[in-house]
Amino acid sequence: MSEERRGYLYGLLAYVMWGFFPIYFKTLRPASPLEILAHRVIWSVVFVALLLAAMRNWRFLGRVLRSRRLFGGIAIAAVLIAINWGTYIYGVNSSRVVETALGYFITPLLLVLLGVTVQGERLRRWQWAAVAVGGIAVAVLTIDYGRLPWIALLLAASFGTYSLVKKRLSLPPAEGMFVESSVLAIPALVYVIWLTSTGDAKFGHVSTLHTVLMVFSGVATAVPLLLFAASANRISMTSIGILQYVAPILQLACGLLIYHEPMPPARLAGFCLVWVALIIFTVDALRNQRKRTATGTTAATVEPVTALPPR
Repeated sequence: MSEERRGYLYGLLAYVMWGFFPIYFKTLRPASPLEILAHRVIWSVVFVALLLAAMRNWRFLGRVLRSRRLFGGIAIAAVLIAINWGTYIYGVNSSRVVETALGYFITPLLLVLLGVTVQGERLRRWQWAAVAVGGIAVAVLTIDYGRLPWIALLLAASFGTYSLVKKRLSLPPAEGMFVESSVLAIPALVYVIWLTSTGDAKFGHVSTLHTVLMVFSGVATAVPLLLFAASANRISMTSIGILQYVAPILQLACGLLIYHEPMPPARLAGFCLVWVALIIFTVDALRNQRKRTATGTTAATVEPVTALPPR
């Protein structure tokens, strides 16, 4: 198998795993979203620490600890990832899987806006059209829900900002995940100890399977991350950008087909507008990529920003 095919396989596996996360996190009930989040952080640190120990790769810690700027950026990224993970777990376990899927559909459009407003990049005409259609979609969905789809917007905003911070830090996935999770591990441990002392902890008190699944939430977090990293090293970011739609499509399917969440006509219309925006955006990106490849030039415009969906 060629390296490129391996890249597509690794990327597809990563996004399929992320796509079925709603099923995994629903099995962790009746633990609360905060308890699940705390254990996800703790066991992520344990698993990645074992992985780094096996690789004998600890030299990066010296660079992190010596740089206040780098450590400060990682701390900000850690807070953003905690917000994203916590919001996702809450959305899934409060029967809003469809809305979490919406969050990851609109994330690429929000990333483009961050590129314009923060990075000083400029959009092509069709990219502006995609963003405008996406804005109309959010308005339609707001009318349908009777409120802002805050779970979707918070997922997109936290992931978008996290991606921007990560882009500037330039840490490899495993190392970055270890340091970010380590920053969160102390408050997570304090919360778990407090829950245990009050008798409200579900960990270890539901079933053996539940306990094992809580522990393996760290593995479930790290494995697709590492698969993605292996994929990104072998195929183009444009290809990764297209693959990233696999996860929210599967999440949407879980919400509709497995958990039978409602999809009234107005909500369906909103989702259709989001998909139209993504089609415009993706087709324009592919056309521009082919043009740049043919001419050998680099345009100073916004391309699909792809980062790891931190679910």
